[in-house]
Amino acid sequence: MADLIVKAAVKEALNDKNVASDFYDALDGEVKELLEDAARRAEQNDRKTVQPRDL
Repeated sequence: MADLIVKAAVKEALNDKNVASDFYDALDGEVKELLEDAARRAEQNDRKTVQPRDL
């Protein structure tokens, strides 16, 4: 699967903090899990549209 996060945007959001190279992979994994959980909740509610409440 492609990266879900944009490294430059993450670094910018962290306001000039140093970012370890493996942080991006860990963050990408967390985002992937969050999206999978949201999709599962939408499906459990008989919806194909993922909504903010699924987070």
